Amino acid sequence: MKKDAIFEFFRRLAEDNPSPETELEFGNTYQLLVAVVLSAQSTDVGVNKATRKLFQQVKTPAEMIELGEEGLKEHIKTIGLFNSKAKNVIALSEILVRDHGGEVPADRDVLTTLPGVGRKTANVVMNCAFGAETFAVDTHIFRVANRTGMAKGKTPLAVEKLLDKRVPQPFRVGSHHWMILHGRYICKARTPECWRCPVADLCAFKPKTPAPKGAQA
Repeated sequence: MKKDAIFEFFRRLAEDNPSPETELEFGNTYQLLVAVVLSAQSTDVGVNKATRKLFQQVKTPAEMIELGEEGLKEHIKTIGLFNSKAKNVIALSEILVRDHGGEVPADRDVLTTLPGVGRKTANVVMNCAFGAETFAVDTHIFRVANRTGMAKGKTPLAVEKLLDKRVPQPFRVGSHHWMILHGRYICKARTPECWRCPVADLCAFKPKTPAPKGAQA
């Protein structure tokens, strides 16, 4: 995908959704960090169901430590890998209290030293909480970037670096949200809904999937 096509790709998605946001629910930066850690290999819908009551009770790392690992497990036991995630959330909360005054650091390198926080998680927090121009490459972004021809790479890091080079202003902060939502609802893994895609003409994917009978774009 050439430079002009990439600009037009995001222009159309931005026109349809001017202020894209994560679908994870949170009330502050600490809750965002916890939600993103919990979302690994889980759906945002599933995480939101588990955290609604949790986040009414827990708003700070200190409150999470007070809740404890077993108490946290009771809230998140419907989420995949909840045992290891609970252990990581308590551990990272202890580090935030001990080393960062209970605050989430606005530094990707520091974030990735926290238990359960990989580069993708750190990129989400930096983008959503601090407005950084980061590209959190999950399965949706990896698929959309490769399928469209915007940023073909064999690893998430390779795709991230290409997106960082190719995504233009004024779309850099919102780009990963647009791509996630596009991949989640239109450019789906098994059967992309090309027939109702607003950027199908810019996309390198062939053959385009036809509309099912009776479907409306």
